Amino acid sequence: MAKTWILVADARRARFFQREASESTLMELTTFVYPQARHSGYTAQGGVSGDAGKGHGRTAHSGKQFEPHTDLRAGERTDFSRQLARYINDGLLAKRFHDLVLIATAPMLGQIRPLLSKAAEVALHSAVAMDLTVYQGEDLHHRIEEAIRQPG
Repeated sequence: MAKTWILVADARRARFFQREASESTLMELTTFVYPQARHSGYTAQGGVSGDAGKGHGRTAHSGKQFEPHTDLRAGERTDFSRQLARYINDGLLAKRFHDLVLIATAPMLGQIRPLLSKAAEVALHSAVAMDLTVYQGEDLHHRIEEAIRQPG
C-alpha cells in the first residue's frame, strides 16, 4: 500500500506524518526540534560571549582582529535542513514511503529542496510555503488537507 510522508516545518521544529493511500488519517511519525539555546558563543540577546567575543592580534600590534559576523540563524537553518533532508532521503531509500509532501515556511522550503535526492524529488507530490507548526490535533490535520489540495 502506498504511503505518503508529510513534513510540516519551520526553522525550529519539524513534524513528519504518514498517511496510507486508502485512508485520510494522519499518523505522526516523529518530531525534530532544533535547539535554539546552544553553546555557540552567542548570548540570548544576540551578542557574543566567551572566546567568540574576544579579539586577537599579535603582541606588537595594539589593534584587535575579530572574526567576521555570520548569520547564525541561516547557519542553523542549513544544519536543520540537512538533518530533515537526510531523514527524508534515508526513508525513501528504505522504501518507507512512496509520495512526499512538504509544508514549510518559504525559507525552509528553499533550504530543504536542493538537499533532496533525485529520487526524493521524483517522489515530491507537492511543496507548499505555509507555516502550520503552531497548529495541533484536528485543526492541524484539517489545515494539512487544505494545503495539499491547493493548486500549485
